[in-house]
Amino acid sequence: MQRLKQNNKPTFAQEQLLWDQGMRFIAGIDEVGRGCFAGPVVTAAVILPQNFSSPKPVNDSKKLSPKVRKELAEVIKKQALAFAISEIDVPIINQLGIGKATQEAFQDSVKKLPIKPDFILIDAFYIDNISRNQQKPIVHGDGLSISIAAASIIAKVYRDERMEELHKDFINYDFATNKGYGTKKHRDAIGKYGLCELHRTSFDLQKFV
Repeated sequence: MQRLKQNNKPTFAQEQLLWDQGMRFIAGIDEVGRGCFAGPVVTAAVILPQNFSSPKPVNDSKKLSPKVRKELAEVIKKQALAFAISEIDVPIINQLGIGKATQEAFQDSVKKLPIKPDFILIDAFYIDNISRNQQKPIVHGDGLSISIAAASIIAKVYRDERMEELHKDFINYDFATNKGYGTKKHRDAIGKYGLCELHRTSFDLQKFV
């Protein structure tokens, strides 16, 4: 795992090092929802072209407004050489634990890419069952690498929309607003209504019941 100096905005610096070595297909990968109380964990993998351009700066999805994220997600998907999104639902998270479930999602995203990547840049974690010579985990990578940031944006937009849809069947928990994260209102709802089927029982949520 590499720690790089944090810049104001992600760049193609890491990708350029790999492109200069003759690698063409560099995949950026990130996850969203790992620390949530409820809902799926989502990962995305994105392979951008070297001439990628965007009317607005690509950045860590957490630093962007929902409106800008949605706009950028469309730009990224339109220009990407390839992208894939994977979702691991709550029953599997509860069975495997969030760490293993996230690894399943990472691996599935790579497998679903229609183009096999020459190398992978990933936020923070190594991906199991893929050679470590073919990947580089970067701490705070979504704030350093445009490819990883692009993956974080696609994953975030997808997961937010899923939680807004799931909210319709579980309105007491306000998933449309909190997206499954442990806000005070969400914790209070767990205390009042108990856990629903979207909650991760592998987490210690009983203390809110």
